[in-house]
Amino acid sequence: MAAMEIDTEKNLQRKQSTYQSLDETFEIQNETYRGQQYSQIYFARLHMMRTLLYSLVTHWKPHVPVCTVLELEEGKECIIVGTLYKHMKLKPCILDEYSKERSALPLVKPHNFMHPDDHLVLEDESGRVKLGGSVLSPSVYVTGVVVALHGKETDAGDFMVLDVLEAGLAPQIEPQLKSREDKYVVFISGVNAGSSLSNPLQFQLLVDHITGHLGDEKEQGIAAEIVHVVIAGNSVEIPLGLLNGQNLASKDQSRLSEPVQELDILLTQIAAGVPVDIMPGSNDPANFSLPQQPLNRWLFPGSRAYNTFRSCTNPHCFELDGVRILGTSGQNIDDLKKYSEGKDELEFMERTLKWRHLAPTTPNTLGCYPFTDRDPFLIESCPHVYFVGNQDKYGTRILKGSEGQLVRLISIPKFCNTGMVVVLNLRNLECHTLSFGTQFSL
Repeated sequence: MAAMEIDTEKNLQRKQSTYQSLDETFEIQNETYRGQQYSQIYFARLHMMRTLLYSLVTHWKPHVPVCTVLELEEGKECIIVGTLYKHMKLKPCILDEYSKERSALPLVKPHNFMHPDDHLVLEDESGRVKLGGSVLSPSVYVTGVVVALHGKETDAGDFMVLDVLEAGLAPQIEPQLKSREDKYVVFISGVNAGSSLSNPLQFQLLVDHITGHLGDEKEQGIAAEIVHVVIAGNSVEIPLGLLNGQNLASKDQSRLSEPVQELDILLTQIAAGVPVDIMPGSNDPANFSLPQQPLNRWLFPGSRAYNTFRSCTNPHCFELDGVRILGTSGQNIDDLKKYSEGKDELEFMERTLKWRHLAPTTPNTLGCYPFTDRDPFLIESCPHVYFVGNQDKYGTRILKGSEGQLVRLISIPKFCNTGMVVVLNLRNLECHTLSFGTQFSL
């Protein structure tokens, strides 16, 4: 009798990568709140950025004198360095909440507060001056950006801007592209487990793809090249209607925890096979103000059993095989969209890198912790990959700096709306999307 032929399965090994967390800057550990105001974070920002801009001014306009706002003289050209403040006619004011009945002003469309009468002011420790001219567009800049301006004071007391110098992209370390083989990082955001838009089957398909339980041998071979997963915020949607200050019934308590339990079941499957970083977002059970601290590991009893599961800060910075990756869950870009104008999310991302500040609108219109001696959102080292989660659509491009810096910008769409995730190749920093759907047509 002929021996039976046995089809031996090919044993696939998942590729590995070296990981280093750089979240220390965003961690609030020994900070103590003593009722301090937000002026100190602005002073820290101005001090750091002014030192940098002074070093750039010597190459930019070496023959033009540098002075403070108080030292301005009418008609005399000079350079001033300070923090921009944008005076906005339509910017919401908390005091208006108490006078709505008596107010004749129409309600503003919530997605953008721009108005043709908006104007910019520059301020330093010595004073402030209104800015004029067409060089500096109020539609591009926001409150909190530190710049150097070349111009002269007019007889009206304004500063006529002739030229502007931004900090530009920070110095970039050489990417140590150790791997000459394909290794992939998967970026997901806006899962919103527990919401009406969430489709658990759709996310389960993604989990099965990552863990190699989907498709043929070729498909599983691609899955084995995924070395890291990043979940960029808004992973759950808690039914806020239940949180009305009253004691909750036991059935309502279970409804509150169901979205997190559902997420934990899916994360446990991923963490069993591949390292996963989870960042908090605006909807997640974490502190509201930036930098958001890691989600409590006790929310995830299944996932936390694996050392591959990491709860991280938002913003989140880390290195994989020498490639530096920096990103947020999207609040910084969403806020810029409200108070300035741009073609798309990538343009806003580009501006934050050129201003060397992840979230320039903090603490003016975006909540942040009142740091006293530092501004953690300053970008001191330019990343190789910069991602932003929870955006309306996918977008990517390469940004080139004046000193040869190359940054891969990635706008990650909401998974619950699009069923899309973004896949980055660490070998060449190229990226593409994967779409998961559960609709079948007969």
